[in-house]
Amino acid sequence: MTFPATTEVIPLRQDEAGIVRVAETRVTLDSVVWAFRGGATPEEIAARYPTLRLSDVYSVISYYLHQTETVDAYLRQQEARVANIRRVLEVRHDPAGIRDRLLARRGGG
Repeated sequence: MTFPATTEVIPLRQDEAGIVRVAETRVTLDSVVWAFRGGATPEEIAARYPTLRLSDVYSVISYYLHQTETVDAYLRQQEARVANIRRVLEVRHDPAGIRDRLLARRGGG
């Protein structure tokens, strides 16, 4: 028996913000990889994100296992991006004393 050669298309796309998403869903590569790293099976990941096809989850995990360094670099980049956004928001909206300010607005402070 001879198996035909195939070129599998990995169901990943980068959106306008630079975030990698699975197929035409809003589910991120990060979400699938973190779930997989956390011990979730492809079936559990597909159940957690009903917009994902099980075959796409397997493809993404396969891609991750073959391109671990590339995906890990992307994940580090995303973590840095989120940390930067968090810092900007904390500067704009100082979280220190927020409980007291909210209680004072409500009149219970």
